[in-house]
Formats: sequence, C-alpha cells, structure tokens
Amino acid sequence: MACAPQFTISSRLLSLVEQVAVLRERIQGAAVELSWIPALQKDTRTRNGHASTAIEGNPLTLEQVRALEDGHELSAVDARPQREVLNYFAGLRYVEKHVKKKVIRHEDIFALHRLLADTVMDQGEAGRYRMIAVRVGKHVPPAAASVSGLMFELLEWWNKDAAELSPVLSSAILHYQFEWIHPFADGNGRAGRALALWELYRRGFDSHHIFSVDEYYWQDRPAYYKALDDVRRAGEDLSGWLEYCAEGLRQTLERTWTRVQAWDVKAQQKLVLRPRQEQLLKLLRDHGSMTPAELWSALEISRQGAMDLLRPLLEAGLVEKVGSKKTGRYTLRQP
Repeated sequence: MACAPQFTISSRLLSLVEQVAVLRERIQGAAVELSWIPALQKDTRTRNGHASTAIEGNPLTLEQVRALEDGHELSAVDARPQREVLNYFAGLRYVEKHVKKKVIRHEDIFALHRLLADTVMDQGEAGRYRMIAVRVGKHVPPAAASVSGLMFELLEWWNKDAAELSPVLSSAILHYQFEWIHPFADGNGRAGRALALWELYRRGFDSHHIFSVDEYYWQDRPAYYKALDDVRRAGEDLSGWLEYCAEGLRQTLERTWTRVQAWDVKAQQKLVLRPRQEQLLKLLRDHGSMTPAELWSALEISRQGAMDLLRPLLEAGLVEKVGSKKTGRYTLRQP
C-alpha cells in the first residue's frame, strides 16, 4: 500500500489542479514586492501553528498563538498548550531550513517528530517509531513490527516516484499514507501535516511559504476526518482524498490572494486580516457590492461590529463605499 498509491484523476480533480495552478501563478506574480513577504510569512506560520494544533484539541486562540510567536508568555494559560504551539513553530522552522534537502531519511522524520512532540506525548517516545498497537477512531494502523518497513517504502516513494506527480497530488498522498501507517505512538497528525507542507516547499509550490493549508482542515474538522475515513471505506482508493485536498489548496490560495492584496496596499500600516475580515471580503467578491445591512446580516454581527471590520479595510483602500449616504453600498476597490 505505502509504495503503490491507488487513485484515478477525475475531471473534477483535473479542474481543481488547473485552478490551483492559475491562482498560484497570480500570487507568485504579485510577490515581487519583497518588503511585505517576511511579515506575511510570519502571519502564515502563526496560522499554520494555530490550525494544526487546534485540530488536535489545543485551546489557544489565533491571537494567543500570535502572542507566542512574538515571544510573549501567556501567564494565564497552562504550560502544555503553549508547549504544543512552540513545538510546532520549531517543526516549521526545521522544515523551512531543510527545504532543499533532496533525500529524506528516517533520521529526518525522527528529528522533525522530536521537535513537534517534545514533552507533550501521552504515550511513546518522541522521535522513535512506536512499539505499541494503537487505534485512531475506527482505523487500526498496521502492527508496530511493520512500521519501520512501511516507512522505508513510503520514503522510497517520496524520494523517487513522488516527483512524477504534481505537488498538489504528491503532498496529499504523503499526508494520507503517513497517517495510515501512524508510525509514532502520538503526534502523528501534526507530523503528517508538516510533511505534506514540506513536500509543497521542496517542490517549489509555495516558494515564499505564505500558504496556510492547515486552516482548511481545521475549519471543518469533521470533513477532514471523514475524508481520511472515506479512503479506507473505498478500499484505500485515494481519488476522493485527492479531490478533497486539491479543493483545500484552491480555497487556501484564494484566501492567500486576499491576504496578498491586503499586504500590498499602499498604506503605511500593512493589514493582518482577521478571519471575519476575510469572510467580509469574500462576501463582497461573491456579491459584487452589498449594503451595510446586508453585510452585518450575512456576518451575523451588529452594525457596530461590521463597521469595526470595515474601517481598516476602507482606510487601506481594499474596500470603498459607492453611492449616497442613504443608498450607499460597499464594494471591493478595483486595482
């Protein structure tokens, strides 16, 4: 199984891969304004750290994770949630540092897992393949005695055959098969998502490291777990999983394009978009223009809450108001 992934490239999957390619080229073309890339990278690292740990039950908010990334200690928060987030940041830095590594070996996987799972494992040892049987929901991973051999096959596939596929597909395959093997006693979810990101980085898909893919999985965790389970119900056919992950990349790149526009505005203070502001911008993009009442109704917030979201977007020039005071509507400002 680990060395021979089964899947069919459907017309929907092909369409999604093409849409992802178009969005990626648009973002790459806009990334000539290098001054804002480091700040956007930091924002993306924060979002990935928050999302991937939240999937596993970490209670910290995005703002608390952002504070940890800035070097602050959260005095009113337990040590373990903070350690999980800091570990994930360490894991991301490891991936970024080794982005040009041509051959990934067991030792590299161990080193990454040690960073991610240090002092936060409920069972087993960080950086060592499991020696016990485990169960993940309805999935019973392979016996511990076969883990090393299966990981050898997976690494061989990753180092050789993966390059023949689009990184959109190879990262999704790597993600699933790692989770299927479940090689460690704990911390496999975070490790698997980090490996999928590593594949995108190694293949040059996200050369600026500004795509926060884990947010897609976190925002609908039941769908994420269902997509994993559906592969097993389909007899290990990965076709549906590949479509799910390609759709995730498409949505991620759409969201990234919105953030790029926010950072590329000609304002002195660059914007770090809040999730509700991203939702607001998406509404305007989908509807063309909306009245104030339509906006706060769609967002299910008060008028004042909507204005608090709008004001920074108006000041930055991302949104403009057209029409009279009584009949005015908000719309995205055209470049």
